[in-house]
Amino acid sequence: MPIRTVGARKVSRDAVRHPLFARYYARVSVAAESRMGMARVRDRLLTGLSGRVIEIGAGNGLNFAHYPAAVSEVVAIEPERVLRQLAVESALRAEVPVDVVPGAAEALPVKSEAFDAVVLSLVLCSVRDVERALGEVRRVLRPGGQLRFFEHGRGGGRMMTFTQRALDRTVWPPLNGGCHLARDPIAALRDAGFELGPYRRLLMPEKGPRLPTSFCVLGTAWRPES
Repeated sequence: MPIRTVGARKVSRDAVRHPLFARYYARVSVAAESRMGMARVRDRLLTGLSGRVIEIGAGNGLNFAHYPAAVSEVVAIEPERVLRQLAVESALRAEVPVDVVPGAAEALPVKSEAFDAVVLSLVLCSVRDVERALGEVRRVLRPGGQLRFFEHGRGGGRMMTFTQRALDRTVWPPLNGGCHLARDPIAALRDAGFELGPYRRLLMPEKGPRLPTSFCVLGTAWRPES
């Protein structure tokens, strides 16, 4: 299998393989743009960004159409081959330059302190090692650079949390591309040493039944200057 090398790091070009889930996710995510209001969330996630941006876990590239013109370049990392091919198609339609690159969140194939901003969008739930992935985010982000995040995780009270953890231990990750329901993205960001800015918790969908995937958080964090 081809390997992309950066320094001492070796990154498999297909670090993640979930072809059936990838096709399912691609269909569901497109429908969610209007039905669940995801297009509005993407606008809020990306508004005000500028300079060089790295998006980790770009999926099928639905964020690309929402990047503001002040962004000079997006490097989009996607480890799953099917989703990466769809992301390339989305990149061709984007109004800002987007380079779609294979790689894993735990070993990003880019130089240190090379980006003004990092975007994480529904990715911390599925990375294999959250601590290591966020360590890589800090490495590639310049001091003072910002992290924009939209993630789902733990929430909904004791019974919902119990359900999320039970699903994480059993059927959910293998059926859903390695996704975990009960992770706490805010705690993970704090533990990784990021300075948290404003964030808000929201439900997806806003109306209707509360699902194990409904409890989301949207916000900004920074890599400390020192």
